[in-house]
Amino acid sequence: MGWLADRTRSLFGRRAPILHVAGDEGDGPVVVLVHGIASSSVTFQNLVPLLEPTHRVISIDILGFGRSPAPPDADYTIEEHVAWLHATLRALKVHDFVLVGHSLGSLIVARYAADHPSGITRLVLIGPPVYGSPNEIGDRRVRSRVSAYLRAYEFLRANKEFTMFNASVLARMLPIKGVFEVTEKNWDPFVKSLENCIESQTIVSDLARVRVPVEVIYGSLDAFIAPGSLSVIEAMRHVQMHRVDGNDHIIRKRLARVVAVAIGSGPPG
Repeated sequence: MGWLADRTRSLFGRRAPILHVAGDEGDGPVVVLVHGIASSSVTFQNLVPLLEPTHRVISIDILGFGRSPAPPDADYTIEEHVAWLHATLRALKVHDFVLVGHSLGSLIVARYAADHPSGITRLVLIGPPVYGSPNEIGDRRVRSRVSAYLRAYEFLRANKEFTMFNASVLARMLPIKGVFEVTEKNWDPFVKSLENCIESQTIVSDLARVRVPVEVIYGSLDAFIAPGSLSVIEAMRHVQMHRVDGNDHIIRKRLARVVAVAIGSGPPG
């Protein structure tokens, strides 16, 4: 993968990391922001201004999305997403940092923190889509809800025109331009990340291996969280839950303030 780093250059005149660094702003303790599926670092446009006065804020586009590479032979497994993120952070030489993930980014950073714990001081998960294997979920109602979500995602993967059309309609309704885009360009990363990371996820076992405090922030109207699905991680001793009433899956200003407080920047929102 070194040839990709050789091919790209950062805005600062030094060799660029493998993934695209969409922003590196401010001074102070380091916060790394990792967005979710079918999105880019615009996900955090309401959060970065709250952190920048007191932190160095690094926003990274994940593999296959935003301005990051989309290798034609990639399978977009959680292992690949983590490997590329790890190589990027090594290139940036960051240490003692808070790692923040939104949506799919939550799954990526949870595995990252489990596999590469050195230097991480806190883990923040925003709107994590926690879907355990239905045959391992004891609560019948939660099992039924999770199964419905997984069937819906399988349908989206199998019906490209339907998915792209409805994604374009939804995108026009969202408050942040470019926060959700399913296009010809990112279709392959989208369907493979959906199948290999979200539908076949390991976040529960990954969080069980994490040894730093974990903050989970989610909106009460988040349509990507199956009701009852967060209870399994809520029971973990090192996990602190924050429910933001009236917020959906987007990091709107009110939810951004809660995230900033969880990271250690800004007054309670």
